[in-house]
Amino acid sequence: MSNSTERRDSDEVARVLRSINDCWLKGKPQELARYLHYDMAMVFPGFAGRVEGASAVIAGYEDFCTNARVHEYDEQDLQIDVCGSTAVASYAFQLIFERAGLRYSSTGRDLFVFSEEAGKWLAVWRTMLDVVEEPMS
Repeated sequence: MSNSTERRDSDEVARVLRSINDCWLKGKPQELARYLHYDMAMVFPGFAGRVEGASAVIAGYEDFCTNARVHEYDEQDLQIDVCGSTAVASYAFQLIFERAGLRYSSTGRDLFVFSEEAGKWLAVWRTMLDVVEEPMS
């Protein structure tokens, strides 16, 4: 694979990742379906459990969008590695949100695995690493 092909694929994965985050940040988690493989799995922080299938993953986003209000969100240090039809993307995040009248600060690293199918990059796996979530005073 040429460097220009890898760069183009990396740029497309970055675009899909931005679109995924735009969906939930704008309160439209149902629009995630176009970016998720139907068999996608999400592994909870610390590998404490998992959900399987795009519908279950979207339901988790819907729950957050229904029950929480985002005050601040920032991403840094985006890293994308592409090998053939597989890509791994990760970034550090910082999130301040409110749920049930309490404000929380959450930091960590989001990790996604993507697969290219029929020219389209789809998320197939996700977890969050080094998550620290604390109530704010």
